[in-house]
Amino acid sequence: MTAAGAAGAVLPVRALGRPKRRSLAQKLGFAVLGACMAANILFLGAILFFIASRGLGAISWAFLTQVPRDSMTAGGVAPAIAGTLYLTLGAVLFALPLGVACAVYLTEYSPKGWSSALLRVGVNNLAGVPSVVFGLFGLTVFVKYFGFGVSIVSGSLTLGILALPVIISASQEALTAVPQSVREASLALGATQWGTIRRVVLPAALPGILTGVILSVGRVAGETAPILFTAAAFYVRGFPHSPMSEVMALPYHIYALMTEGTHPEMQTRIAYGCSLLLLALVLSVSLIAILIRQRQRKVYHA
Repeated sequence: MTAAGAAGAVLPVRALGRPKRRSLAQKLGFAVLGACMAANILFLGAILFFIASRGLGAISWAFLTQVPRDSMTAGGVAPAIAGTLYLTLGAVLFALPLGVACAVYLTEYSPKGWSSALLRVGVNNLAGVPSVVFGLFGLTVFVKYFGFGVSIVSGSLTLGILALPVIISASQEALTAVPQSVREASLALGATQWGTIRRVVLPAALPGILTGVILSVGRVAGETAPILFTAAAFYVRGFPHSPMSEVMALPYHIYALMTEGTHPEMQTRIAYGCSLLLLALVLSVSLIAILIRQRQRKVYHA
């Protein structure tokens, strides 16, 4: 066999070896991803089981509908449930339109230059600020400077600022994912830029925007430090009667029961029940947002 023939016989063998190595690397990569997913599910299941096994016994109709009694060792946590819902809803109502408007400006209107890049860096850095800093900001600006006091309004605005980076980032990604050809087709039919954004781009990006809302709800509902300075009270008789009222909230109530109580045996059981309730509330709100997202996605793709 000549040298050329020998080289020709070696090349196909090498070429056949490459797909095998790629297939092996792909299988190894999928195995690592599967192991990571299984570990996440395992840890999540362990946390849920740990909280449910200790808190499920505290859940009852009276626990859900009554106010705390006897130094918070009896009764229920209805004011804390209502306060958590008020604060979460107020934060989303404040952050959602502002965050989407900011994302629309950054994606559709802002000039491509150092100013828009600096603004994007600022939004990303804001997402990494500790929540206690947001609490101090809310205390200084909303509680004292604007004179809202320790109230639902102050807590909702502070939590809304906390949720802004998540909503802005998710909305930007959703708007960027809308094909440019869709915008061009709308403009070619005579629509204005704002009309295209309002009637074409935003409906198409709504599922991704709702993903940001889901993530922000999960963070806002469980925060303690921001509402510690701006909204939460250790104990309030009854339900809040106005947006300027102090309010009990499940995250702070759990903290108070575990750190400031005088009957730790009884209060620990109630704290686990509150933790289970908080998880249920977050999952319920997230489920509603997921259903709306799936419905909107089907409508758009249809």
